[in-house]
Amino acid sequence: MSDEKTRTGPRCLVTGATGYIGGRLVPELLAAGYRVRCLARSPAKLRDYPWAGEAEVVRGDVTDAGSVADALRGCEVAYYLVHAIGSGGDFEETDRRAARIFGERARAAGVRRIVYLGGLTPPDVPARELSPHLRSRAEVGRILLESGVPTTVLRAAVIIGSGSASFEMLRYLTERLPVMVTPSWVHTRIQPMGVGDVLRTLVGSAAMPPEVNRAFDIGGPEVLTYLEMMRRYAAIAGLPRRLIFAVPVLTPRLSSHWVGLVTPVPASIARPLTESLRHEVVCREHDIARYVPDPPGRPLGFDAAVSLALQRVRDAQVTTRWSSASYPGTASDPLPTDPDWAGGSLYTDERELTVDASPAKLWRVVEGIGGDNGWYSFPLAWAVRGWLDRLVGGVGLRRGRRDANRLRVGDSLDFWRVEEIEPGRLLRLRAEMRLPGLAWLEMYAEVTDDGRTRYRQRALFHPHGLLGQLYWWSVSPFHAVVFGGMARNIARAAENAPAGTTAPAPAR
Repeated sequence: MSDEKTRTGPRCLVTGATGYIGGRLVPELLAAGYRVRCLARSPAKLRDYPWAGEAEVVRGDVTDAGSVADALRGCEVAYYLVHAIGSGGDFEETDRRAARIFGERARAAGVRRIVYLGGLTPPDVPARELSPHLRSRAEVGRILLESGVPTTVLRAAVIIGSGSASFEMLRYLTERLPVMVTPSWVHTRIQPMGVGDVLRTLVGSAAMPPEVNRAFDIGGPEVLTYLEMMRRYAAIAGLPRRLIFAVPVLTPRLSSHWVGLVTPVPASIARPLTESLRHEVVCREHDIARYVPDPPGRPLGFDAAVSLALQRVRDAQVTTRWSSASYPGTASDPLPTDPDWAGGSLYTDERELTVDASPAKLWRVVEGIGGDNGWYSFPLAWAVRGWLDRLVGGVGLRRGRRDANRLRVGDSLDFWRVEEIEPGRLLRLRAEMRLPGLAWLEMYAEVTDDGRTRYRQRALFHPHGLLGQLYWWSVSPFHAVVFGGMARNIARAAENAPAGTTAPAPAR
């Protein structure tokens, strides 16, 4: 691919580029010859993507009319891939307002096409009976269709791909529960679609003729129940046949908590997924093929899509995950400037050790932290903290890592997110567990004046109110065990790691 400045194809704006679909769509558009501009609230999150040097990135938010207008200037196609999928009661209004702003600004900018990825809705179910999230997605589609800009609304059900929330839910439910009592929605008929076919359809939709302004149902070639999907997943993954018993008493709320306990997908994300499974979601037409023809062998069948996703997971080639986008309701403020920060208290716990290993070996340990490697201290304490976070609706400790060895800005890492990384020197993580305040964890690999390797670690906490103060002082007695042990074990792992290899996992 050539540099963005040398491209001559139409310019596309991609919103939601830090999300699961957006992060995969950008390189597909680039490969198809388009120039790409990404609108992101935090452009730094896109800095380390493989395609970062090929696309233009601008700062902005879809709820800010000015930044949307600036981002749309000079664009012919605009992809709308954002949703306020939080649990707050005002997310529908946020979605509605953002869609109106986007449509109005796109029309004013002379955009020739909007492409929107929404959700498949059953035709015979009144809007009031749909889940709030599915209802909001349908409303966003209507708003964009009425914007005066020719719009393509693609309505998909379950998307199967490595790292997608739907795939992770299916995968972990099936792998972890050989016998399970399930909600009655496992008998709902669904038309899943592989993520590669979704991306192919999104790219192809950019070239639709101007008279097309409508919604299209998109799906794979098979209609399955969720029960059939779990059993076929088990067969593909080489697992024994699963025993599944459906009961009618699990409400969507209870179902989401059940999914949240068993899978890495937290209840707040699982709920809109499970709510959308209450009704049959099957395509009523395949008109999209008139404008985006299916190549031979496409769309992929369920088994092929699952096999491909599993292979990507096993080969550590998961380019984006459901957790690529920031978790709703968690802190997103950058680290305050310290020590002269005027915003209030900023508590710190600092550790420093000299390490009898090269800086490169120490850095491999630091960058490999979390996920299967754990946190190098008191595993039970970390596990308990993760479970407590899940119980109060947080992300818990099981999101793991996108890549076993490499991190990039914006990656989720268990209940942290990578806020900054300076390869070979600094890893800064921002906490996304439920806390009465904001928290960060910094790890440094440094060289001292006398040429020795130094590991420096700093935990920071900005409390919110009295509860935040009480929280800090209640946990500070355990810092010597948790953070002190963490620093010592990281140093020891670096010292024991063979040259040129990744560091060994900590003892559990």
